[in-house]
Amino acid sequence: MMNLDEKISSLKECEKCRDVQVKKFSPLKELIDFSELDGGYMKCECGKRPLDIVMSHILKIMIESGIVPEKATLRRNSPVPLSEFYYSSLNPQFIGEKSLILLHKDFTKDVASRLIGEVPEVKCVLKGSPQIPTGQFDKDSEINHFEILEGDDEQINVMRTLLKEKVVIVKNQSQHHIEVAMTTEQKLLRLHNYLDNNGIKKGVAVDAMCGLGALGIYLLKYGFEKVIFNDINPEMIETLRKNLEINDVNKGFEIYNEAFEDLEVEHADLCVIDAYPGADISEITEKAERIADNVIII
Repeated sequence: MMNLDEKISSLKECEKCRDVQVKKFSPLKELIDFSELDGGYMKCECGKRPLDIVMSHILKIMIESGIVPEKATLRRNSPVPLSEFYYSSLNPQFIGEKSLILLHKDFTKDVASRLIGEVPEVKCVLKGSPQIPTGQFDKDSEINHFEILEGDDEQINVMRTLLKEKVVIVKNQSQHHIEVAMTTEQKLLRLHNYLDNNGIKKGVAVDAMCGLGALGIYLLKYGFEKVIFNDINPEMIETLRKNLEINDVNKGFEIYNEAFEDLEVEHADLCVIDAYPGADISEITEKAERIADNVIII
C-alpha cells in the first residue's frame, strides 16, 4: 500500500510557490498571452503550478481546438477538474504532474491527446456530462460510463474518521458518479453519530447499495461482527474487493451482487441505504425495515 503520509504531505505547496488568481468571468485570451502559456509557464522549482494557471492552459487548448468559444472564460467553459488523489477537505491550489482527471461533454480524442501531451498535470481525459449518472442507477438500468479518451482514470479518496484512522477508497472515475472525499467523509460522520446516539447493537449490518464499500468498511472498523455488502453493479463489487484489501479488512463480511429488493437476508441489526440522489427508494426502504431493527438513509 502507498505511504499515505507521504502522499498527503506531497499535496502541500513549497515556500516558493507563487499564487496567481485568474479572473474567472473574463475572456481568457484577454488575460494571458497564449504564445507563452505552455507546460513550463508559472511552474515553481518544486514542479507545481497554480491551479488557475493549469486550468488556463487547459482552456487555451480547448479554445484553439474549437470546442469552446474564442471568448471562453474559466468559470463558464472549463471542464470539471477531478484530483487523482483527494484527502478530506484539502483542496490544493498548487498541483504537480499527473494529478488531474478532466471531464467535459465535448472533448474529442484529438483534444485529449493534446491535453495529455502538453499539460503536465493532466493524468486522464474523460468525455461525458456530470449531470448524467454513471454506474447502474437501479435494477432496470444499464451500466453507464464516462468515456476514457486517454490516460488512467484511477482515483484515490482518503477520509478522516472519528475512529482516528483513515478510510481509503480507490475507484475508476469513468465508472462511478462524482463524489469526492469530503462528501464521503460527511457520510461517515453522519453514520458514526447515528451509531453512537442510538446504541445500535454491533451485530450484523447490511450495506444495501455498497458501491465502493466506504460505509460498510467503516461499520467493520466501528466493531460490527459482520457486514453484508451488496450492490447491483458488478463493477462496484470488483472494486469493493480491492478496497477491502487496501483497508486491511479480511474477515467479517459477505459480498453479494444483486438488486437489494432480491437480496435474501433473514435479520440484521442495521441496514444502511446510500442510493443515487433522486432515486425512488420506497421499495428499498420497505424491504430494509422488514429485515433490520434499525435503518439509516445516508
